Amino acid sequence: MRNGDRHAAGGVVRPQRRDRIVPDQHGAWAFLVLPIVLALVRADWSWLLVPAAVSWVAAYPFSWALTGRLTARRPERFDRALWVWLPVLLVPGIPVLLARPWLMWVVLVYGALWVVNLRYASRRRERSLVNDVLLVVECCLLIPVLVGIAEPSNGWRPPLDVLDGQMVLLMVACFATLTGSVLHVKSLIRERNDARYARAAREFAVVAAVVVGLVALGLGRPAWAALAFLVFATRCWWVPRTWRPARVGLVEMAGFVLVAVSLAFAS
Repeated sequence: MRNGDRHAAGGVVRPQRRDRIVPDQHGAWAFLVLPIVLALVRADWSWLLVPAAVSWVAAYPFSWALTGRLTARRPERFDRALWVWLPVLLVPGIPVLLARPWLMWVVLVYGALWVVNLRYASRRRERSLVNDVLLVVECCLLIPVLVGIAEPSNGWRPPLDVLDGQMVLLMVACFATLTGSVLHVKSLIRERNDARYARAAREFAVVAAVVVGLVALGLGRPAWAALAFLVFATRCWWVPRTWRPARVGLVEMAGFVLVAVSLAFAS
């Protein structure tokens, strides 16, 4: 029999499925894009932002493959993904690191967070709420990192001056958006039989809108930036549990766009 084929029941020869190279958590891609968009609201333009964004997106499937290689029952299934994503991560990432040496501290911080992800994966709890919120934190931290990359600072000291009021608003809004999405999607799919998740999603959505509005007012920004969160929050009541994941995902992406646009106009 040729390599790549296998015998199925009844003697039928079927092609062997190739190992996946893309994680099956499709909604995570939208999570990766939102902090990039929010960073562009605040950052000055720099060519370094393009390779930095590519490396950021590639880091997700690469870390997924590396985690699988270290924790899966059949780790060899992740070898192909590792070799696919490693150059996509390093080729654009190394020039950015050489131009901004302070990013080495950022790499160490994200490495420490990945170790926590690895611990959850080793316990077969990759999709736990805590692990998902950890991804949210990683996304929020990317906003000041990208804005700092756009600053003309080429030393080992991070440009901490980017942490101004506008940055606080963007990070709070990012955390509120992504955490609310985690709770809402879980309440419709993986935890749809647990009423606590539906209640938590609704309560968090309302509180998030209030918090974003208060932060905006406190920083001298227009409070109507929180209106997008109120509109987005309504999906916790009207999206039915019978919807398929793809349809739920489209609503979430539309909400992300609404939040990003409102913050762009409020900045």
